[in-house]
Formats: sequence, structure tokens, C-alpha cells
Amino acid sequence: MRLLSLLLLASSVLFANIELPENFQADFTQKITNTKEKIITYSGKVRFSNETLFKWSYEEPTKKEVCTNGLELLVVDHDLEQVSAYLITQGIDIAKILEKATLHSANIYVAEYENKQYTIQVDKKQHLHSIAYYDDLDNKVQIVFKHMKYGKGNLPTQSMKCNYPKNYDMIQG
Repeated sequence: MRLLSLLLLASSVLFANIELPENFQADFTQKITNTKEKIITYSGKVRFSNETLFKWSYEEPTKKEVCTNGLELLVVDHDLEQVSAYLITQGIDIAKILEKATLHSANIYVAEYENKQYTIQVDKKQHLHSIAYYDDLDNKVQIVFKHMKYGKGNLPTQSMKCNYPKNYDMIQG
């Protein structure tokens, strides 16, 4: 009986999903390494709400905002005074990726989604710590979250929108 309990516990841990909160806010560092080992590092703040709303506020090396509602992606480049709008045909659906994640070791999970392999690391509280994957151009992408705050309910809609002056150039992609 004791062995059966241990086996059930082990299997529940092995196939445990990472729980995605209703919302989260964090600082992030995004490191992109191309096939020639050239690295570019971005940093800023990220907000997530309602499984589809994301707002990435890049602060370094350039000031940029990226907002999505799951259907459209808006990129505001404040240095270029330009806004680009794209319909999303493929994107990173973090909820679906985390749903497919299986425990690999201690605090590391792996998931396959849309023919991409994702490595997800969580902290001691089981909060997201990092996500790594290869993008469509074979760049290695690693996003590390710091000061992660999980919350309940949706974040205010206005806080999830990209704000920009009306005189910025608009490009429809």
C-alpha cells in the first residue's frame, strides 16, 4: 500500500502542470543569441492578464512597447516614433505551452508546442523564472523573470494597452 502511494505521488509530480495565474507582472531580461553567437539583451517589464493579454515594456537598449490581445500585435518603437500593427498567425501561447509542460528535473519543465521545444524553469514557489526556446530564425531566446508577482483577476484593461502619441507613423503589417 505504501509503495502504491509513493508511485501515485511520483506520477503526479512527474506529470504536474505549471499553473498559470490569472495575471502576473515582472521585470524581465530577454537574451537573443543568433547562429553566429552574437548576443543582444533586452530588459524591461512585462504584464500578463486573462491568458491572452500581454504587454512588454522594453526599457533597454531601446524604448519599445509590445502589446497583444491574442489576435493582433502592436509594436510601438518610441525611438523611431513608429507603430506597427500585425495580425497574429503564430505566436507564443504561454497558457498552452505551460499546459503541455512536464517535469524534467527538480524545477525544470519541458514542453513541445507548435513544433518548438520550450524549457521552463520555476522558482521555489512554482512561479515562472525563465523560458528558453529557439525561434523561427534559429536564434536562441531566453527570457528571465525577476520580481514575479502573481495575482487574481484581470489587470485593468487600460494598463494592458500600448500608449503612443497620435503623430507616430502607423504601419500595417
